[in-house]
Amino acid sequence: MNKYMELALKEAKKAEKKGEVPVGAVAVLDGEIIGKAHNQVIVKNDPTAHAEILLLKKIAKKIGNYRLNNVEIYVTKEPCLMCIGALVNARIKKLYFGAYDPIRGGVDVYLRYFEKFNHHFEVEAEVERESCEKILKDFFLKRRGTEVVVTGSTRNRFSGDEPGRGFESLPLRQKIKSKKKLKKDRWRGVRVA
Repeated sequence: MNKYMELALKEAKKAEKKGEVPVGAVAVLDGEIIGKAHNQVIVKNDPTAHAEILLLKKIAKKIGNYRLNNVEIYVTKEPCLMCIGALVNARIKKLYFGAYDPIRGGVDVYLRYFEKFNHHFEVEAEVERESCEKILKDFFLKRRGTEVVVTGSTRNRFSGDEPGRGFESLPLRQKIKSKKKLKKDRWRGVRVA
């Protein structure tokens, strides 16, 4: 197993323990690990707290420069568009990722518009793909088995019981059915599994 991706997977497991989507990232400079991070979107209440963004902030501070020219990034899941943009702006040397993200992945866009970017980095896909896919699939299977799949800010509203509403002990699916009279925009991002 690739030792850097193995560390990224350990970071992904830390994210999973916190209820976050299990994505981990590791930064390597001249063969030395200079930083590790994992998703913390929910924990930090920050939509930009993806593993890649947190990692870039950490290592830029450590190095003392926002330009990370010789840094290689290992991440367990294909970075989204936001993270691809940050990787371009950080001027990394190379990106390695494990599992593809067919819905939100940004590498395809990066490669399609490669010539328009002011910085280019190499990309190597499917590094330890099976292990990276497994942790993601297992995570989502656990969540989609019996309850509603909640995305975005809606997930935070339903992450715990709502005191004073009189139905704290009901399963999430029943809570949603009993609240249908509320504004439509409040339910944006919710779909029943």
